[in-house]
Amino acid sequence: MPTEDELFAAVDALLTGEPEMPSPAERARLREAAGITQARLAQVLQTTTQSVKNWEAGRSEPRPPRRQAYQRLLDGWAAQHPARPSTPVPAAPSDTPPPAAPSVEPSRAAVAEPAVRPVPTSRRPAEKKAAKPATAPVDPRFPHGPLAVLDGDGSAYAVGGVVLDCPATTITELVEWTLKESGLGAARLNRNGKDSDPLIVLTASAAVKLGLPERLEGREERRSLRLAEDHPVVKQIGKAKWQLTQRGFGPWARIYRKAQGSARQCVQLAVLSWDALDTRSWPGVAELAPADIARVLGVYAQRVITPRGSTAVSGLELMTALRPPTRAVQENGTWVSGHNPGSLGSDPMDPAPPESIAEHPVVVHSGWNGGFLNEEAYQWVRDPALLSDEECLLPYAVGLDLNTAFLAAAARLVVGLSAPDHFHGPVFNKKIPGSWLADLSGIDLDPRLPSPFTPDGTRPTGPAWYQTHTLAYAQELGHDVQPIEAYLRRETGAYLDPWHDRLKTAYLDTLADLGVTAELTDAEFLAAMEHHKQTDPAMAAVLAAIKATVKGGIGKLRERPQGRTYRDGDPWPAMQRPTWRPDIRAAVISKARVNMHRKLANMVKLTGLYPLAVLSDCVVYPSPGASPLDFLPYAASGKPLMGGFRLGPTPGLAKLEGVQEMAWAVDLMEKGLNPARHIKGGDAVLDDGE
Repeated sequence: MPTEDELFAAVDALLTGEPEMPSPAERARLREAAGITQARLAQVLQTTTQSVKNWEAGRSEPRPPRRQAYQRLLDGWAAQHPARPSTPVPAAPSDTPPPAAPSVEPSRAAVAEPAVRPVPTSRRPAEKKAAKPATAPVDPRFPHGPLAVLDGDGSAYAVGGVVLDCPATTITELVEWTLKESGLGAARLNRNGKDSDPLIVLTASAAVKLGLPERLEGREERRSLRLAEDHPVVKQIGKAKWQLTQRGFGPWARIYRKAQGSARQCVQLAVLSWDALDTRSWPGVAELAPADIARVLGVYAQRVITPRGSTAVSGLELMTALRPPTRAVQENGTWVSGHNPGSLGSDPMDPAPPESIAEHPVVVHSGWNGGFLNEEAYQWVRDPALLSDEECLLPYAVGLDLNTAFLAAAARLVVGLSAPDHFHGPVFNKKIPGSWLADLSGIDLDPRLPSPFTPDGTRPTGPAWYQTHTLAYAQELGHDVQPIEAYLRRETGAYLDPWHDRLKTAYLDTLADLGVTAELTDAEFLAAMEHHKQTDPAMAAVLAAIKATVKGGIGKLRERPQGRTYRDGDPWPAMQRPTWRPDIRAAVISKARVNMHRKLANMVKLTGLYPLAVLSDCVVYPSPGASPLDFLPYAASGKPLMGGFRLGPTPGLAKLEGVQEMAWAVDLMEKGLNPARHIKGGDAVLDDGE
């Protein structure tokens, strides 16, 4: 029982209140004045750099006991570095890239200032008034941001609540206005890269006003997803000396002229009523009001890249934007284009035969029949006969999903940058990226876990081709790896590092906007994730697009030929770009699958639990309760144990995917279906055509 003095002391403390934290901007100023980096501060406070970024951006607040330690540190810095009354406190540091170095292709010239007005509360404003942009421009060349959504009344909704007056009544007038008057565009992401071309998104009414059909209705148009060559708008573009790319005028169209002097001349159009925004990647966005569409796409453009097509296309374009193939170099006093170290270069590269696909000319013309890499994500279900009575009597099956597992696998991933060389009888070296022919069929593993060497989790039956990470894991498990032959690359590098870093930051920042941060306890994290999509549907759509960018970008590294007229052995457009690299895709997926198996094996050591099924980045476990907290490993102190699955927002950590009754999962397993495929959405379709 507390004494009277203790109670009065507690009440006095409550009346006094906790010391007020400085504003987020002041926190950043004090840290910078002390000469301390965010990473160093995170190390001292035993937290993550992302947490410090969130505190300084005002997205979250530190929790006890870090709050008291952080407060004390800030008070000490404030005494040492008082703010000058005449000097405004600077904003938190941004991620804006440094000024560009001399480039072979200089940036676009400055544009004229168009009429601009604040975003109205209604969708159709009564009158149009000029006004200042709602936010300070990041780049003076592009004061109105990277894109605008054009409605049928001539209102062009840009980012930051800005609405521009667009007088264009034809596509060619729209292109001219965009380049000369709109102030739209985005600065390059790498000093050796190119500025992003402005994007104009057309609503259905805007498309009709500009002479486009509201829908692509003709048979030819539906099949090719573009306007016919004899359509009046296509003729109009050609007559005005503008050009379309080989894709023609489809849902995402590029209209350009060859660069003249210092000015790029290219505008990208996206037609909403032609399904430019796939609902799987942009859920519900096409149905939003134009100003809200501009907000969603603007946040994505700021954190990832100005959309350049599907999220898969944008994911691939982001790789090139962050690692441009060329840079400006001086030869005899003249700036010329040269190879940019660490990039994939400007020319496509033939893969090694086992890294390719059956349709590729390298395979067809060489008569290769030596097999291919089969580095794919898991699709495995445990044999129901291996379920114990104790497992079957547990009440629940709980699904865990790894956050952006492919993105986590891309971190610090060393891949080949040069052409492959062929070796016979090589000595295995886990530091060399490539493809190895080896026999792992003699390795005996617990059948209650999937094999780490095959996507379906079955034991290998003989020699097969493996990516470096798969063989390195076999070696990690204590097995002697003796490759028969290999295709290896001498020049290597962490090509995907900047891609990983930018997308990871975008993912965490967007989750933080939805109230999900690393400071949350595991129970708070689960609660926040349960309702995060309802917190802000627009930001939830951005989050979905970021996740689709990761998966789609990796998938595009091995894009297959399309079209009914294609014949094996013929080249197709995708394979003729430098980023057609099936070996890099295999490396990412191999590492992701190995990471999954390592966690599965560690869970056995920590908890004695075996999974029921795995599907890519989702795993289902039998559980005594309806929450992951009922079976995940924790220390006596309450901290999660390292090695197994842990909850959290960071890529590679886990979140709850779904919960069902254990009997439901067993029923699916006995029917040969995968519970991990259905655990999120309730009742499964119980048929043989899973």
